[in-house]
Amino acid sequence: MRRRKNHLFSLLRGLFLPVVAVMALVFFSVALHSLSAGQSQEDLRQLEETLRRSCVACYAAEGAYPPSLAYLKDHYGLQVDETRYTVQYSAVAENLMPDITVLENDR
Repeated sequence: MRRRKNHLFSLLRGLFLPVVAVMALVFFSVALHSLSAGQSQEDLRQLEETLRRSCVACYAAEGAYPPSLAYLKDHYGLQVDETRYTVQYSAVAENLMPDITVLENDR
């Protein structure tokens, strides 16, 4: 009887370690995915903030908001990863802040 109990205990112990290892890997994978999604949102927010600051810098230097996104790229060195982001830039008038929308492209 005692030998049977030891055999059952060693079998359970042998199954416990792989189950714990798999659970740890799943937990790590979920945490990494969550971190990646948070970083992606932060990158998007930073790009939009950079675009707005560039517009304000242009307005402060020239007295008018930039007429297009290309103008910011040419005159202020703005760089946008167009494979990753789509920027919708709508300038209404020289003295009104342009409407800026940044969207992340599907990968």
